[in-house]
Amino acid sequence: MVKCGRPCKGDEQQSRDRLLDAALQLFLENGYGNLSMETIARDARVSLRTIYSQFGGKAGLFGALIRRCSDQFIGSLSDDCALEEALTNFARQFLYRITRPDVLRMRAILIGESPRFPDLATQFYEQGPRRTLGLLAQFFIRQQQAGLMIDLDPYFLADQFISAVRGERLQRLQLGLEPTPDEAEIDVWVRQSVSLFLQGCLVTR
Repeated sequence: MVKCGRPCKGDEQQSRDRLLDAALQLFLENGYGNLSMETIARDARVSLRTIYSQFGGKAGLFGALIRRCSDQFIGSLSDDCALEEALTNFARQFLYRITRPDVLRMRAILIGESPRFPDLATQFYEQGPRRTLGLLAQFFIRQQQAGLMIDLDPYFLADQFISAVRGERLQRLQLGLEPTPDEAEIDVWVRQSVSLFLQGCLVTR
């Protein structure tokens, strides 16, 4: 017997993932401004109404891709381990994700097309950098309350930490001047960055 009604959550998630996967490939192939919603709907095998109801439009769909990427590292920041280990684990996941070729290409699309599409820039910042900085700031607040970190604006600390981790090397990667780093290279990169950051932020006893 055919069942009617709403699909189960598993089916909904699979449909959403299929839509996001299709949208990612189309953005990478066509850019943002040249890609129509009709093309996305056709390739993802969903209706235009579905895209608009779930994401509000093309900018919201792009933002959902950024959020999905940040989900892959944002949950790795844990209070269940020592401070240096927690930051190292987070930074390792963060760097691994943002240095992948597809992510660098999405970032290039954003930089190139955001002047014409301000909603695109807003979605990227809200779902990516701002969300990440907010998570880190809350983490640093807890570390300050525990007496482990110096009493500076936690949002300033978050900004400085991300800047220390990314460094100039990310720009070279963005420009195609370096090959994609492997996990071993990222591990060295992260450990040096975290160690340097903590030298200026830990409470001395």
